[in-house]
This record gives sequence, structure tokens and C-alpha cells, in this order.
Amino acid sequence: MIFCALNRNAIQIGNFSVKWYGVIMAAAIVLATWMSISEGKKRHIMSDDFVDLLLWAVPLGYVGARIYYVIFEWGYYSQHPDQIIAIWNGGIAIYGGLIAGLIVLLVFCYKRMLPPFLMLDIIAPGVMAAQILGRWGNFVNQEAHGGPTTLHFLQSLHLPEFIIQQMKIGGVYYQPTFLYESFFNLIGLIIILSLRHKKYFYKQGEVFMSYLLWYSIVRFFVERLRTDSLYIFGIIRVSQALSLIVFIVTLILLIYRRVKVKPKWYLDGSGLKYPYTR
Repeated sequence: MIFCALNRNAIQIGNFSVKWYGVIMAAAIVLATWMSISEGKKRHIMSDDFVDLLLWAVPLGYVGARIYYVIFEWGYYSQHPDQIIAIWNGGIAIYGGLIAGLIVLLVFCYKRMLPPFLMLDIIAPGVMAAQILGRWGNFVNQEAHGGPTTLHFLQSLHLPEFIIQQMKIGGVYYQPTFLYESFFNLIGLIIILSLRHKKYFYKQGEVFMSYLLWYSIVRFFVERLRTDSLYIFGIIRVSQALSLIVFIVTLILLIYRRVKVKPKWYLDGSGLKYPYTR
């Protein structure tokens, strides 16, 4: 059977097209929102809070992802300032989106008088699921891949033929780093979800921290295989350095809160009566 590269257009009507990347990202956002709302109800947080948060976090998250990318590619964008807003030409970084999203969430929780660590715990698994699904948008676009490899190596991974052929770009096979990240994050998500409702296991904030610890480890190792990394001083991969920092800071914070702060258990919820009014 002969496989061709996947068509990046999900819908094509004349000059109008809808890209698979956009469809997949939209599905990822819907998935994350649904997971957050479902868990939020169990923790006594209103569904409207997650929808309202989504309306702010998603667009500002994309802005943050773009700003992050532009900063570390300033050598190019300083010479082409008209391209800074040309996000349709590619160029976003997930860490930038996560940082912006975190800032939005903290401000939102302050305004709504919601417990931030509990909100982070509720949202984190949905964000992780969105990342897992979202990486398949990179697969369709044949981007965020690793270095050149061989057909034999890809076949040794027992991958479906359509994945192997999609990793053939310009006659060369490449490492499917999108798949590595998606797969290992799926394992992490399954572990977190299986432990999340275990009594006396997670303190508030620790579901979110588990996500950070797991993702930073996965990203650290996957990043070294990628060919499109952002660099500091031309030698240090930004995402690897940030992953290491996130892991160390999160681990220290987790231990400190357990020993000194002693927050309440995650399953204790928000302490708010649901439904409630402000």
C-alpha cells in the first residue's frame, strides 16, 4: 500500500480552507475545558468559571507563546519587525503559552476569589491532555520533528505505516518527536488521573506540580532530539534549560509546602458550597 503525506487542509472550499492543525487545536481546547468542568463540579467550582477563564487564557496564551518565541528569535525579528505579528507563518512556543496562561489564571482567581492551587490542580490534567492531542497537529504539519533517521529504525518502533510515511519529508525520514512527547505525556496523564482521587495522596497544588514534574522531564529529553529548538547563546536549548529549572523549583516547592505549609488535601475541594453566588 502506498501512503502519501497527509493533506493539511481538513476542509477546502475554493480559496477558503480549514487546516487540520486548527481543528486539532480546537478539539484540544474543548477536551481540556470539558475535563476541567467535569472535575470542577466534584470540587465545588462552577462551570462558568472555567468557561470565563478559557475566554481569557486561550487568546492571551497564544500571545504569550508568540512573545516567547519572538524573544528567543530576536535576531531575526529585529530585522523583520513586520513579521512579529505574522503568527500564521508559524512560530509559537508552548512554554510561553503556559507562562501566560498561569499569569491569567492567578489574576482570574484573585478577581473571582477562587483558590488558585485548587484551580491549577483541576485544570492541569486537561492541559496535559490538550498537549497530548495538540502534538498531532505538528504531525500533520510535519513539524517539531527530530533529526534524520532510517526507515529501519522507524519500523523497529512498530509504528503504523501512516506515521512512518508522514515522517518522510523531502525524501528523508525523521524522528517522530511529536509522538515521543505525546506518548510519554499520555503515560503521565494516566498515572496522575489514577492517583488524583486516591484519598490522602495529593495535597492541594500537588496534582499541578505532578504535571509540571512529569512534563519537564519528558520535554527535557525529547527537546534534545528536535531540530527546531530555540537557543540561548547558540548552544543552550531554551526548553531544556527551562525544563530543568521548572523541575528543580517545583520539587523544592512541593517539599516545602508538605513540610512547612501543610495545605489541605486535594479531595477536600474548595470549601465553597456548590452552586454558589458571589
